[in-house]
Amino acid sequence: MDTLLLSRIQFGANISFHILFPTITIALGWVLLFFKLRFNATGDKKWMEAYLFWVKVFALSFAMGVVSGITMSFQFGTNWPGFMERVGNIAGPLLAYEVLTAFFLEAVFLGIMLFGASRVPNWLHTTATFLVAFGTTMSAFWILVLNSWMHTPAGYEIRDGIAFATDWVAIIFNPSMPYRLAHMLLASGLTVAFLIAGISALRMIWGDRQESVKSALRVGIILAAGLIPIQIFAGDMHGLNTLEHQPQKVAAMEGNWDTQSNVPLLLFALPDEEARENRFEIGIPNGASLILKHKADGVVPGLNDFVAEDGTPEHPPVAPVFWSFRIMVGTGMAMLALAWTGAYFLRRRGAGFMPKPMLFAFAAMAFSGWIATLAGWYTTEIGRQPWLVQGVLTTKEAVAAVPAPIVMATLVAYLVVYVALILAYMGTITYLAWKASKGEPLSTRQYPRSGEAEVIAVPGE
Repeated sequence: MDTLLLSRIQFGANISFHILFPTITIALGWVLLFFKLRFNATGDKKWMEAYLFWVKVFALSFAMGVVSGITMSFQFGTNWPGFMERVGNIAGPLLAYEVLTAFFLEAVFLGIMLFGASRVPNWLHTTATFLVAFGTTMSAFWILVLNSWMHTPAGYEIRDGIAFATDWVAIIFNPSMPYRLAHMLLASGLTVAFLIAGISALRMIWGDRQESVKSALRVGIILAAGLIPIQIFAGDMHGLNTLEHQPQKVAAMEGNWDTQSNVPLLLFALPDEEARENRFEIGIPNGASLILKHKADGVVPGLNDFVAEDGTPEHPPVAPVFWSFRIMVGTGMAMLALAWTGAYFLRRRGAGFMPKPMLFAFAAMAFSGWIATLAGWYTTEIGRQPWLVQGVLTTKEAVAAVPAPIVMATLVAYLVVYVALILAYMGTITYLAWKASKGEPLSTRQYPRSGEAEVIAVPGE
């Protein structure tokens, strides 16, 4: 493998590891705010107990996201110097806005959120929780602005091979940004919904029947059941936007080689790029045309339209995009089935009487949001190849002239560390759940509400 491929794999490994944690913190901050507001409104200690358990998960995820983000950003200089050389006038300010408007906000108020529940006035602690949640969302906003601009660049001009901003409003609100932002925020919401439902179900399997656990399970199931149909709609809109601006990506997602009408929706196929055809196709007649053009005889672009005169493909590698898209959709369908089934039992019997098979199913799906998110990002980012910035900068033009063995050595080191950290992260969350479910010694602390002090027991401290 050459330096280009190894550098791509290394950056893919870094961003895959990093994205797992913002995917949790973005939505979990808002769920924590909901728990806190419910406690403020009702005075029921179960909401504060839920808050105090899940704020630990938030802190752990936030720390992992910060550390992995720093590692990832270094690669702009070590592996991809051509990126900042060519488009740094646009990428640099957007990354700076993310730090100034989001990261500083999170850093300032995170300490109050984590440790101030019994040390500062209740309104200040609630405000800190809101500002941290808002900061995580703003961070996602600026990162997705840059990522969207790389897919659908706008508001710039090229002078001597360098991109210069001409319209910051057009850069920020580029054609794919609203769809990409909505899709990612909803993905974060679903990831957190299944994480909360899954860990709460695990605690109930272990015999923990506290009201805080039942309430958290109920919140996770309702949130998942409500968000999944919205995500399906947002994903469809995002797909139509991609069809307009990056048709070669959609052609790879559908495994469609020739521009034609009445294109089937392939459920299974083995794309063969050498023969430029699919093997062992299983599909729904007219399905792709119906989804993409909303009519059975709709014309869908084919991959053969994106080939250079010398026969070199000018489209992304087909098999990774084709299969990652199906993994994302398949995981989403499993989420839909489980969330709606869980909502049915929740309505009929309540969280405390959830059937044990359903509890096991939610526990097994606790980290399913990660699978869907990674598959979606692989579809999006591999689908942009061979471009790093669509129509402006190719991946090959941006890579550093680093010897391949050095890139390979650092890639192996990254992978070893990341596997260990992922296992430690998942093990720590499982341990927190087990410790809380076994009724570890409780500490009594003061948590003010509405100007008064109320003593509650905090599990797991």
